[in-house]
Amino acid sequence: MSDFKNLGVENKILKAIADLGFETPTPIQEKTIPILLEKAGKDIIGLAQTGTGKTAAYGIPLLQKTNSSSKKVQHLILSPTRELCLQIADDLRSYSTYMPEIKITAVFGGSSIEKQIKEIKRGAQIVSATPGRLVDLINRKRINLSDITTVVLDEADEMLNMGFRDELDAIIDQTPKNRNTLLFSATMPKEVSAMTKRFMKNPIEITAGKKNVGAQNVAHECYFVQARDRYLALKRIVDFHPDIYGIVFCRTRRETQDVAEKLIKDGYNADSLHGDLSQAQRDAVMNKFRIKHIKLLVATDVAARGLDVNDLTHIINYNLPDELELYTHRSGRTGRAGKFGTSIVIANLREKNKLKLIEQQLGKKFVVKNVPLGNEVCEKQLFHLIDRMEKVEVHNTQIDSFLPHIMKKLEWLDREELIKKFVSVEFNRFLDYYKSSPDLNKPEDGRKSKKRGSSSEGFTRFFLNLGKTDNLKPTTVIGMIKDFSGIKDIDIGAIDIMQNFSFFETDSDYTDKILKGFKNKELKNRKIVLEIATARANGNKSERSERSERKPFTKKRRGKRSDFDKPRKRRRR
Repeated sequence: MSDFKNLGVENKILKAIADLGFETPTPIQEKTIPILLEKAGKDIIGLAQTGTGKTAAYGIPLLQKTNSSSKKVQHLILSPTRELCLQIADDLRSYSTYMPEIKITAVFGGSSIEKQIKEIKRGAQIVSATPGRLVDLINRKRINLSDITTVVLDEADEMLNMGFRDELDAIIDQTPKNRNTLLFSATMPKEVSAMTKRFMKNPIEITAGKKNVGAQNVAHECYFVQARDRYLALKRIVDFHPDIYGIVFCRTRRETQDVAEKLIKDGYNADSLHGDLSQAQRDAVMNKFRIKHIKLLVATDVAARGLDVNDLTHIINYNLPDELELYTHRSGRTGRAGKFGTSIVIANLREKNKLKLIEQQLGKKFVVKNVPLGNEVCEKQLFHLIDRMEKVEVHNTQIDSFLPHIMKKLEWLDREELIKKFVSVEFNRFLDYYKSSPDLNKPEDGRKSKKRGSSSEGFTRFFLNLGKTDNLKPTTVIGMIKDFSGIKDIDIGAIDIMQNFSFFETDSDYTDKILKGFKNKELKNRKIVLEIATARANGNKSERSERSERKPFTKKRRGKRSDFDKPRKRRRR
């Protein structure tokens, strides 16, 4: 592989990246940098997983092509979150250590806008921004984008997922028509493809690896358990990996907070990251996580977007995401920079179809594993303790003065007894916890596949008079079930959302509480109607017709008319 000098990178930048330890370019850098360094600018679509060096791929050419004698904004980089925005600005400053005449400014929400305005006034040739704050500056007429030569859309799929489409349109409208547009994304859903047609001119597509697939250095594992045992399985998996440093992904803010609180109560170094936190709280959590004072970060997908944390050993999917592409983003946060990582899914048997769809997208198979038994966890923890003891550094000068008293205190113990007592100091808590622990693995009970319109074994299927027209999402349904019933650890099955109504399944033990909890409730001033969706005698249909049910875990489809929306002929009675 060629080095950076052969790609055309100038000496000042070469010196800076050498200080950072850059030796050989990554595939996306090797393919992108020479094209962007050409005099005639070109639009580029760069497809590569997170952690593959995309910032340097576009950042180095931007720095090299910057006119340092002008103080006008020449290059604009848009990214979805504050963390990524800051990370990009910091990286570019590192690459330009020996180019002090080039000024880089980060523009983002949650920080003083007046300070950012002053930095722009002093002159910044490169601006790294989040869409929301940049639109605010444009509306205040505090930033001029008329001299922009390059717009970079970093993590374009994430920006669209977060609802920034209108902001992106407003920002691009302020830039010259002859600008160059660089779009970088980990996945290429239809929404991003549509964006390329609106914003780009004959773009060159550069792919590092295959489109929409997971990182190659990530192993994918799955553990099948009863939904009510999900938290117990999480603890057991964490205990089985004593050196774990990872992110636990949950669907909702409430679940994120609940899981984090349980972990903290049970003695784990954990904390939560979700949308209800203030920016100061978010920064404090992330700082502790980056320096590994927190080993487990429990987060929602939205809150974790744009996080750039190295050396993660595991990603744990406490629940599968509702959208296929999100799993690729989750798993891509580990296995970076040539290191290996593991993405774990805690699932139940009803989610097998979802896993198959993910496997098709990744081009990889999940390795199905059994949740470790109590004695297996204890064995793993015991030998981890012994390994730590063997490798611990002894400060002889500080401990020697205490040794005579220690030796006298322990002289009545023989060697074997001494070792047992030493190990038991830390090990007893695992022995006590796991001595009567149950087997959490969900047996393949061979039950028959359910008929359309019928409930899974042990589950009750409900009809709900809300659907897509009410902007209903699976996370909304889950939240209502838990909030209205008051049951936080309820086993929830399939959720099928149609145009004007929906169906969901819950553990049959809580049927009465669910019905009572939904009684006289409203959503956005619309009265909620909840009924049990019992099957008719012929087993073909429920009392509430399900003829237009869709499969629940599919890629997003926008702009297409569903079968349910098409006019139907009135049936004769």
